[in-house]
Amino acid sequence: MKAVLFVGHGSRDREGNEQIRQFIDQLIPELEKDVIYETCFLEFEQPNIAKGIDTCVTKGATSVALVPLMLLPAGHSKIHIPHEIDEAKEKYPAVRFTYGKPIGIHYEAVDICKNRVLETGDYKEGSDEKTAVILLGRGGSDADANSDLFKITRLLWEKLRVPIIETAFIGVTSPSLEEAVEKTIRLGAEKVIILPYFLFTGVLIKRLENMTEQFRVAYPGISFSLAEYFGFHPKLKIVVKDRVEEVLKGEVYMNCDTCQYRFEAMEHIDHHHHHDHDHDHHHDHHHDHSHEGESEAATVK
Repeated sequence: MKAVLFVGHGSRDREGNEQIRQFIDQLIPELEKDVIYETCFLEFEQPNIAKGIDTCVTKGATSVALVPLMLLPAGHSKIHIPHEIDEAKEKYPAVRFTYGKPIGIHYEAVDICKNRVLETGDYKEGSDEKTAVILLGRGGSDADANSDLFKITRLLWEKLRVPIIETAFIGVTSPSLEEAVEKTIRLGAEKVIILPYFLFTGVLIKRLENMTEQFRVAYPGISFSLAEYFGFHPKLKIVVKDRVEEVLKGEVYMNCDTCQYRFEAMEHIDHHHHHDHDHDHHHDHHHDHSHEGESEAATVK
């Protein structure tokens, strides 16, 4: 019996966790039948990954495919989830584990971004030379994930052709949102659309709403609008269904299971950190290296 275990990041904000559950509930009827589907969280919410795996096995799963509901491949998807799989392999040696990809750079994800900008009503394609879009990511210390957001910004510009477009991060790394806002205004923007590259609501989204109000006060001659996060956009289902189909067919290009750097990184992480409790620290661990030439195998044996 096959099982798919969706892994959400988890939030201190209950609404964000509930949105993940609602999204999966709406998605399941469109997925392959006769498969066990469960949802778990990396941190801040229960069940955690270990408990999610336990539930799948208890329900009769002989293979478990973990699909991370995360936008970019960073420390969580490269290190923490594979570490949980390592422990599950020891606990359930007869169970086959496979590991899917995060959403990553996906055509439909970029299209969602375009839709969210146009939905604000503050920009019509090709019509306004004084509008700026700031694509805002969470930010972390993983150089690959940070650079992916810059690539997505470029792909969005190719679709949207907005006159001014910038990349920014809400924490950990730069450029910050404040820096990006200041830059767009120096470049002549009279309207600034802040586009959060986030899946669902949470503490950071609500902080961002307050920051947008502060920008309106600080720059009274500039129009600021906050676009919607991914949320329940219908194209998000397409992206996640792609990731589920890939992992069930064994077509995932996943290289972290054999990555020597992951095992080195784990030496600096508490081996017994199971994310089964509430905590407020971050997991922005370095994973700044190339995987070129490594095996692209999906199955974690």
